[in-house]
Amino acid sequence: MPTLNTEPNIADADAFYEALIDMHRDLTPEQSAAANAALILLLANQIGDLDLLRQAMAKARASVATVAD
Repeated sequence: MPTLNTEPNIADADAFYEALIDMHRDLTPEQSAAANAALILLLANQIGDLDLLRQAMAKARASVATVAD
């Protein structure tokens, strides 16, 4: 089973972050959430491996989980 790579892997992380911020510029909170959802689905399709996607989802959830979860 492939393992999720959580090490830095973006050649120009600052440029990526700037592009991500630009993607949200002038959007309403609802449009921003929809753009995030669309980006997630596009990237998930690019990855294409359900095991890796599940690992990523678990890691993302754990990063924001609270005691109430």
